[in-house]
Amino acid sequence: MAGLSPGADIDHRGTPFTRPLLAALLNALRDPATGYPRLGYAVFASAAFKDYADFASAAFEDYAGFGSATFTYDATFESATFKGDSGFASATFENYAEFRLATFKGEARFTRATFKSGAGFGSATFEDYADFGSATFKNNAGFGSVTFERNVGFESVTFERSVGFESVTFERASRLGPLVCAGQVSLFGAVFGGPVSLWVAARRLECRRTRWSSTAEVRLRHATVDFTHAVFEYPLTIGAEPDPFVLPNGHQVPEEPLTSTSDAAVRIASLRGVDAAHLVLADVDLSECLFTGTVHLDQLRLEGACLFNTVPRSVHWRRCWHPARFTRRRTLVEEHHWRARQPAAAPGWQAAPSGAAHVGPLQLAPVYRALRKAFEDAKHEPGAADFYYGEMEMRRHADDIPRNERTLLTAYWALSGYGLRAYRALSWLAAAMLLTILLLMGFGLPNNDPKQVATGTVPSGGGKVTFEISKDDPHHPTGQRFTGERFEKALNVTLNSVVFRSADQDLTTTGTYIEMTSRLTEPVLLGLAVFAVRNRVKR
Repeated sequence: MAGLSPGADIDHRGTPFTRPLLAALLNALRDPATGYPRLGYAVFASAAFKDYADFASAAFEDYAGFGSATFTYDATFESATFKGDSGFASATFENYAEFRLATFKGEARFTRATFKSGAGFGSATFEDYADFGSATFKNNAGFGSVTFERNVGFESVTFERSVGFESVTFERASRLGPLVCAGQVSLFGAVFGGPVSLWVAARRLECRRTRWSSTAEVRLRHATVDFTHAVFEYPLTIGAEPDPFVLPNGHQVPEEPLTSTSDAAVRIASLRGVDAAHLVLADVDLSECLFTGTVHLDQLRLEGACLFNTVPRSVHWRRCWHPARFTRRRTLVEEHHWRARQPAAAPGWQAAPSGAAHVGPLQLAPVYRALRKAFEDAKHEPGAADFYYGEMEMRRHADDIPRNERTLLTAYWALSGYGLRAYRALSWLAAAMLLTILLLMGFGLPNNDPKQVATGTVPSGGGKVTFEISKDDPHHPTGQRFTGERFEKALNVTLNSVVFRSADQDLTTTGTYIEMTSRLTEPVLLGLAVFAVRNRVKR
């Protein structure tokens, strides 16, 4: 110890350090000018730190090697400066590892390191390549406000709890992952300065207020993702990865922390406040996604099998005479939340979670309209039809709609489901035809077909005879009206009315008005049914 001075090179490979021994070593290397230890070329490979290891504010002037070292208790490198390369490959931290405010000017390698307790890298700066490949964090890890000025490697890293990258700056990171996290990966406020590929298998990914300043691809597994107020300045693709990630050597990334989660689906929780003009979603679940407040939603691109929520399936009786049966269609979870708040809400609508913002039809109508346009631009007409239905439903229930428009929309909904429910229009058509037949049999068809009568006068002196041909007025029916013959005649008149033709059947005055009414209403119902079928099968 007496021969050491600040900045001296040391080699303590395999040395077992107690707290007094480490303190004595660092005191011998303490720089009087700063009051902190200053080490030259320092090697602690395979060293065993059996007590608290305090390297706070230490300055490593050259290479600092802690490869395969073991830290039995807490280890702190808070505010330490690594001016050369640093190596913590295969190091084991039994307790908390603190690297807050540390500065790594050279390459920093934490490959295959094991952090059995918490690890904190808050506000650290990595000026060169930082490699955490195959490292294992058995407890929570924090990288809040860290700056990675060059590339960073998190290939095959395992986080058995959660990890936070809040406000982290990735200036040149080209690839983050593939990494596995059993809990939550938080990228709240993180900034990606260049093109990047992000591969994450986690239970939840928080990307609120995350900024992507260049093109990016986000490949996910098992995750529920929140993109509230995220910023996409260039095209960004978010997609689900059906199979485990594969490393460049061909080996699959193990997913032991996620073995209890058999479903690898990716769910988007929120896109509120996002500008979706550059956003592409592929094979993701949008059934719980919040869309209100999304900008340029009509330019959103949906690829593959993107799933949306649906309406309740069963039939419920809201009143003793009014059944509520909901036709299957794609819908937004925010419509679920709104309908569940209504006083007479039918069972099956999903209630909003506690603390969620309340939105109503006035806010949801433009969301449905924008999604409809996105589906139409993608030539997905059945999907666009579902969102058109949702848009019309929200318009019908909006508070700012005039009463006459609400009445018209209600009639449009009841008769044909806004021109999208063929069975509804056909049901009304069948009912109208049946009513027309019954009315014609009861009041429209005369008792007997009127007969023509010819009358003439023969001049007394002979000559031409002039005949006048007249027809009796139809007589209102009496007696048995509902016979097979009368049904056949009524059916003929009704079928011709549907296609706006006359059946040339003699009718009573009442029957004439019945036929006129049916010739106005029934072709409209037939047209709505044809229109609905067209909308569902349109390419």
